[in-house]
Amino acid sequence: MAGENNVGLVLLDFWVSPFGQRCRIALAEKGLSYEYVEENIMATKSDRLLRSNPIYKQIPVLLHDGCIIIESLIILQYLDEVFPDTRSLLPTDPSERAHTRFWADYVDKKVYGCGSRLYTEKQLEAGTEMAGILKTLEEELGEKEFFGGEHGFGFVDVALMPFTTWFESFNRYWGVNVEEVAPTLAAWAARCMKRESVSKSLYSSEKVHAFISGMRKDAGFE
Repeated sequence: MAGENNVGLVLLDFWVSPFGQRCRIALAEKGLSYEYVEENIMATKSDRLLRSNPIYKQIPVLLHDGCIIIESLIILQYLDEVFPDTRSLLPTDPSERAHTRFWADYVDKKVYGCGSRLYTEKQLEAGTEMAGILKTLEEELGEKEFFGGEHGFGFVDVALMPFTTWFESFNRYWGVNVEEVAPTLAAWAARCMKRESVSKSLYSSEKVHAFISGMRKDAGFE
């Protein structure tokens, strides 16, 4: 991939993307300044985005002094490695890092994999599957304050937290009330939202629901 001549950190993103929101939270946690570039991926994708990510042609893309980093979880790991003097999102122990990466991957495969059916399916069957996914995450969280355990707010928390703005839509379309299905997970989300890095990086559940509703109308589901 040909590199862009960028100085500093530049994030190509789309406002409602949970994957881009991960990057925003991580950058805020680390106290790193960056330029935010909104990409209207629902219309015409910019030449800059297409040159930066010619394979997937998607956001988020992090540009750093001419280097191009794509895929949100890879971007998070890159920030940990390139800025070691900032707050680390991953634990230092190799086995704990592996465990953490597993659960971040679970979020992508399960929470996004099932949750994205809000955009593509009218049926309610996905609600039962999502309820099970949320219960599994709640079991992993256990009595910990954050998924990072003793490490504190970390990699899995950042990976999962953007999807909590979908909870309202899970309830309205699938009848999955997270506070009833997974109350410990709902309490975790409320704790995370008190962090400035999170509250300033996420949009309200109502605004996200309005976006999802619009997508469903365009698909003929409403």
